[in-house]
Amino acid sequence: MRNFDVLEKNLNLQFKNKDLLIQAFCHRSYLNENPDFRLGNNERLEFLGDAVLELVVTEDIFKNYPKESEGTMTSWRSALVNAKMLSEIASRLNFNDFLLLSKGESKESGKARQYILANTFEAFIGALYLDQGYNACQDFIRKHLIVKLPEIIKKGLFKDAKSRFQEVAQEREGITPSYRVLKEWGPDHAKVFVVGVFLGEELVAKGRGSSKQEAQEEAAQKAFQVKGWH
Repeated sequence: MRNFDVLEKNLNLQFKNKDLLIQAFCHRSYLNENPDFRLGNNERLEFLGDAVLELVVTEDIFKNYPKESEGTMTSWRSALVNAKMLSEIASRLNFNDFLLLSKGESKESGKARQYILANTFEAFIGALYLDQGYNACQDFIRKHLIVKLPEIIKKGLFKDAKSRFQEVAQEREGITPSYRVLKEWGPDHAKVFVVGVFLGEELVAKGRGSSKQEAQEEAAQKAFQVKGWH
């Protein structure tokens, strides 16, 4: 079993109910291999934490940016609470070291691990809420997550990669990017698309996803790297 005292020390927190903290890190796959484990999985805590997280972020943006429109505030909130951002914060807080996973899930990396970490972050917020209340969650979320908002605003990271790549491509090369499906396969309920992003006739990068939109977004992200644009 992981030593969760170390995590508490690192986070400068002390849970009254240690089981809540442990359960926040318990993935359903762990229970498949350890059916006698005394706690449940973290999915109910994740459900609660998701709501607390959204309220804290919404309240903070609403109070601190009184002149912004609903649309802008929604974009900023989405940039803060998406899986990529939450998994980055969870990694930085060393949540990886405390995950309770099956042997198979332990070997997963990339997007699969990203989603597990993001869900664990939400479950942790749910556990913290039950253990110490709303104000403790507010302090934690402000310290570790909302602190990222000024950078997100300054760099335009609240826009999706496709929108940002179009802006930069038009600014630098005077060309509007176009997207074409290069390959697709699989049954209707589980299709895979490979999409290319082009500047004129130049194929800049390819992206893959379970929808054309997802593949386009990945292609745009990779195009930034290929072009060395930031």
